[in-house]
Amino acid sequence: MSTLVQKWNRLSLVKRILIGIIVGIILALTVPNAKGIAIFGSLFVSALKAVAPVLVFLLVMSAISKHKKGHQTNMKTVIVLYGISTFLAGLTAVIASFIFPVSLSLVKGAKDLTPPEGIVQVLKTLLFQIIDNPVNALMNANYIGILAWAILLGIALRSAHDHTKNMLANFSDAVSHIVKWVINLAPIGIMGLVFDSITTNGLNSLLDYGKLLLVLIGCMLFIALVVNPLIVFLNTRRNPYRLVFTCLRESGITAFFTRSSAANIPINMRLCEKLGLDKDTYSVSIPLGATINMAGAAVTISVLTLAAVHTLGIKVDFGTALILSVLSAVAAAGASGVAGGSLLLIPMACSLFGIPNDIAIQVVGVGFIIGVLQDSFETALNSSSDVLFTATAEYAKKRKEGKPYLFHPGGQG
Repeated sequence: MSTLVQKWNRLSLVKRILIGIIVGIILALTVPNAKGIAIFGSLFVSALKAVAPVLVFLLVMSAISKHKKGHQTNMKTVIVLYGISTFLAGLTAVIASFIFPVSLSLVKGAKDLTPPEGIVQVLKTLLFQIIDNPVNALMNANYIGILAWAILLGIALRSAHDHTKNMLANFSDAVSHIVKWVINLAPIGIMGLVFDSITTNGLNSLLDYGKLLLVLIGCMLFIALVVNPLIVFLNTRRNPYRLVFTCLRESGITAFFTRSSAANIPINMRLCEKLGLDKDTYSVSIPLGATINMAGAAVTISVLTLAAVHTLGIKVDFGTALILSVLSAVAAAGASGVAGGSLLLIPMACSLFGIPNDIAIQVVGVGFIIGVLQDSFETALNSSSDVLFTATAEYAKKRKEGKPYLFHPGGQG
């Protein structure tokens, strides 16, 4: 038995997760009534969500308190890359929606939805998240609020005694160690999530929305495999695909099944460490990316909004479509500040074309129906690109400084 465990542990995490996926599919097809298997998935996601806020709070606070003057981080570059990618995602979705127009069979939306009234409300929600009570921010996994308090406390603790900073670092390391324990359970958790997804949702209900899903998923794959690699190449002047596939494989797969950028924060932190990236940068850029780097959400907002436009036969000029690209990018960055995520931002985008709210809510209803796949691809794109652009910013800096670097885990150069 011990030999089997040792062999299992020697396998890479990605291989173990793939085994978990296969086992989950087999169990879903052979014993679909064994509902107890799904609890492993729920426990795994809950464990990640529980540890992530504490990890971010301690890691950011410790990194900033020990930050040395003159040591430059790459946060400005990372934020610019987040913004460019999200805007290009919205633009890509708009162009694809004109090339492959989709009409919807509208359904009644989910009840008790309260979409934001406009972009001002989205930004207002985001601002109030920044000044949230720190205890409340930790309890509700409000990462904007957690980041704000961690940064302020980190700056305040710069003048603290070294013993205080070391104690903080020890707590941060302890939580990081717990994260490693949780991540090692990923294969079992993913098995439960796959089992639950297949037995609960199935795929037959999605066939009626095949064309819409093809446009949505096609746009997200285009962003992941063409647009993002191009951004990486322009910044690093190297073949980007080794880094792109590393991020998709080690971050995107878990994000696809957990369907939560917040739950994937510990996975991304570990991958950044594996890539040898600067801890001062990734301890801030990863939780920030989970909040504002939302290329997948920009795709969802643009495609579903223009599907409603085509359904109603509304004529759209290029200028208005371009405004939609900008609006979807800005709204997507604030998506986490709105209950329901990207889908509830669709009525706001629909208002740009004068579409009534009752119709827009029906479009949201369609979004919930296809959400089992749409949300999985969206989260995988969003979360994997957090690491991708954090690494790109650091590699671009090293290129300009003439320092060597490698595009693979452990290749710090």
